[in-house]
Parts: sequence; C-alpha cells; structure tokens
Amino acid sequence: MLPLLVRTHSAWILATASILALEKPGFAQAPPPSAAAPPPTPITTEPLPATGGTGSVTQLPPQTPPPEASAPAPTDNEKPAEPFAYGDFTWLNGSNRQHKALLDTPMFTGSFLLDFNYTASAHNPIDNTVTGSTALSRNNEFTLAFMGFGGDFHYEHARGRMLLQYGMRSTIVPRNDFSSFHGQLDLQTALRYISEAYGGYHWDALNGINLDMGIFMSYVGLFSYDNFENWMYMPSYTSDNTPWFFNGVRLQIYTSDKLKIEPWLINGWQTYGRFNEMPGIGFQILWRPAEYFSVLANGYGGWDTQDNPGRFRFHSDNSVELKYFDQPRSSFLDKAAFSVTFDLGGEQGDGVTPFGGSGTEKLNAQGQNIGCTTAVPCTQQFLSAMAYNRFWFFHDIAAFTFGGGFMHNPGRYLALLPTGVASPIPQPLSIQGLQYTAVSQTAFDTNSGTQLDAWDVSGGFQYMPVEQVTYGLEFNHRQASVPYFAGHGGVTSPDGYITTPVPPGWRPDLSKNDDRVIFSALIRF
Repeated sequence: MLPLLVRTHSAWILATASILALEKPGFAQAPPPSAAAPPPTPITTEPLPATGGTGSVTQLPPQTPPPEASAPAPTDNEKPAEPFAYGDFTWLNGSNRQHKALLDTPMFTGSFLLDFNYTASAHNPIDNTVTGSTALSRNNEFTLAFMGFGGDFHYEHARGRMLLQYGMRSTIVPRNDFSSFHGQLDLQTALRYISEAYGGYHWDALNGINLDMGIFMSYVGLFSYDNFENWMYMPSYTSDNTPWFFNGVRLQIYTSDKLKIEPWLINGWQTYGRFNEMPGIGFQILWRPAEYFSVLANGYGGWDTQDNPGRFRFHSDNSVELKYFDQPRSSFLDKAAFSVTFDLGGEQGDGVTPFGGSGTEKLNAQGQNIGCTTAVPCTQQFLSAMAYNRFWFFHDIAAFTFGGGFMHNPGRYLALLPTGVASPIPQPLSIQGLQYTAVSQTAFDTNSGTQLDAWDVSGGFQYMPVEQVTYGLEFNHRQASVPYFAGHGGVTSPDGYITTPVPPGWRPDLSKNDDRVIFSALIRF
C-alpha cells in the first residue's frame, strides 16, 4: 500500500508541476480583461458635396450594402466563463440559496452566519444532552449552535478565506477528532474556533485553477457545514458521520464552466493532526451539465487509526441532485427536486477487512481485543445512503422536505460517539475545571468486531421571508440496533450534573431510538 501512496503522491506533485509549467500567457498576471468590444460601426452612404459653385448637393446613386461584419475573435486577455455561472443553482441541497452577497467589495466579501435552535426529545434526558449528532447538542434549551463571521479576500490573483466559529459546534466537532491526542500543544483548543482558514493563488488557465492551503470544507455527504444551505436541519448518518472539514492542500481545476476536478493532500479524515506516518489523499469531482442536474463524487484514502499504522481506510461518497419541476410563475407549487447519496467505505489491515471478515470481538483479562487478528480479521465497513425530496411554494418563500437514510457500520469506526460516562475516549476538563468521569466499562464499545446499524426518517417545513433568513420546524425519528441515543437518565450522572460523583455501578442511559422536534432560526449576511 505504501508504494501505491508514494506513486499517487508523486503523480499529484507531477500534475501540479505540469500546470505550473504552463505558466505562459494564461498564467501570467495579466491585467483584467477589457470590456467587450463595441458592435461594428455600420457603413453609411452620406451625400458628397458637389463640385459646382451653386452650393447644391448632388446625391450619388445608392451603393450595395456592405456584408455584415463578423464578431471579433477572442483575444488572449479574455477570461473564460465563470465556473457554474451559466445557471441558477441556488436550489441545490448544500448550496447557498442567496443570489448575491450583501457585504461585497472589490477586495473583500464579508460573511456573517447565525444558527440558533431549540430541540425536544421524547426521552427528555435529565442532563439535557443530545448524543449521535453534530447539528444538535442540548435538549430543552435555546442553543446558539453556530456563529460564524469572516469572509473571502480577493486581490488580483491572490485569494483567501477566513471564517471563525463560536457556539456549540466549536465543541461538538473538535471532540470527534482523536488525532488531537497525538503529541502536545492541544490542537483542539488551538483550532476549535476556526471553521475555515485558507489562502492561495488563482490562475486564469482553462476555466480557472486554484491552489489553496489551510482548513477547508469537504462536502463529503452532500450537506453543508452551514445549516443555512441545507434542506433539513439534522442530516442523516451518511452526512453526519463523514467529514465536515479537511486540513491540508487542495488543487481546484475547472476544466470547463460545468466541471471541477479537485485533488487533496491532507492530514487525515476530518483531523487537525495526523495519526500515523503517512498523510491522507483524496479528490472531489463536481459536474453540473445542466441547471437542473448536479453530480458530486468524493474519494478518500488514508491511515486514520491510533496505534494501527497498517490499517488503511478508504471511502467513496456519491450524490445526485435533480430538479424535476420548475414553474417560477406559479403562485403555489413552483419547484421540486430530490437528492440521493450513497457511500461505501472500509478499513483493511491490522486485524480488520472491509468484506468477508469472520472474526468477532473477544476481550482478554487485560481488555485487549484478541478476536480480530490478521489470520481471522473482523469486518470493518461503512455502507450508507440517504434520500430527500423537497417542494418549494409561493415563489420560494416556503418549502417542505422529507427523507431519511440508513447506516451499516460494523466496527463502529465512523460512529459519532456518545459523550459523558458513555464516552469511550478521555473527556477534557470542563469549563469549571472539573474532570469528567474516566472511561469505564459502561462506555459505548468501539472495538473491532462490534456491530452498529441505524436508520432515520424526517420531515420539515422552512419559512424563508427574505434571502437572509430561514425559520425551520422538523420532526426526526432515529433507530439503532444497539443502545446509542441518550435516554431519560442521560449520560452524565444520577442527577445530570458533572459536579455529582458517579457511584460505582451507575450506568449511562442509552436507548435504541430517539424521537424529537427541532425549531431553528438561521441568518446569513
């Protein structure tokens, strides 16, 4: 596998070098293209003055009209078409529905995002904690889930983006990155308030080429990190259990105004740091051949398991979106579309295999799993899909979406782990300086050889009075094959507070199902 990665890495570098070698007229920092050439001036047959001394004018016979002038050939300084600008793609799930930026200047386009929610679970956990989600965090409380501000910098060919994040997502998302436990300097604290931060260079070659370095969004699983751009507030497992961001380098190649090819060289699978000696590699292909159709494909390969440097992870994520009804003049139903996403992944090596494993979890007296070996590996894979259908009403002021999905994840290596006493990983100090309960035998089991199957259905309304504001109300039912969601007893302590000692034998209350309603208010400038 190592030679394969070396060859892939070398090919990636060679491709970049080839692009740089083309740095001739298209790559030079040419001045911006001039305005479009004016239409050719028609040739007229004005009367000529007579040569006589009377001052009269003699009209010449009419001449044959000249042939129509052809359009001027494009010059080398003309920019190619802007990628995906030929159509209106604001209907897409995971895309911004705004048609223009309000905070736009020649060198900076500002952004301000606010994500506020209130959710209630039928279990009514006594510690108000939500488990198994990155969109939700607290039950029965008004919650600031996300506040982001920053924007895009653009000057000539230089580019950059910065978006800071505050709110519950600055805790929920970093806690799922176990690479931050590798070494010193506390990566979670250093980077938790950054959702995006990258800079790079743009070449006017093909339909545009960008080279960016930093933290950038992944769009694996279709849904956007910014809930303002999504059809539903709480995504299914296919999206919620796959990466929101990557940390590394990306090369965006727009071969036309309808196709983007984007290779990555990154630290790992939604990680600030790196687990083992080798980085992760991946790619994205985005194809929009028509205004009503979009195809998105992502691929990833890397080594992302602590203390298992020989365990290779691969993942394939594929989405299709189709707008099958569009009547903008209709006063009732004016638009309808659906999205379908299918993911397949797995891990190979160090006692696991993506297909055909016959081993099962077996712990010895020291708590080591001896049931998954190289000779008898356990199955470790991720098979998941989700589908949604959306209707727009009253000229896009209101919308209704329904859908759902499933997840098959033996080995549980992509499961969003419960927190508190149910967490199988060490918990950091709380804001009060109190230590959460250490990992115990009652924690959610994530050993190879374990099983996890889950599914969900949801439906919701969105009210969008203006392009900058969205109000949502939705219902969600989730079901799992093992206890996974927070029950009434919660996952913290007997009374739900972290200040209360957990007595011996106390178990977190996990349930196989979860029913909830979600109200959300989303604002974006």
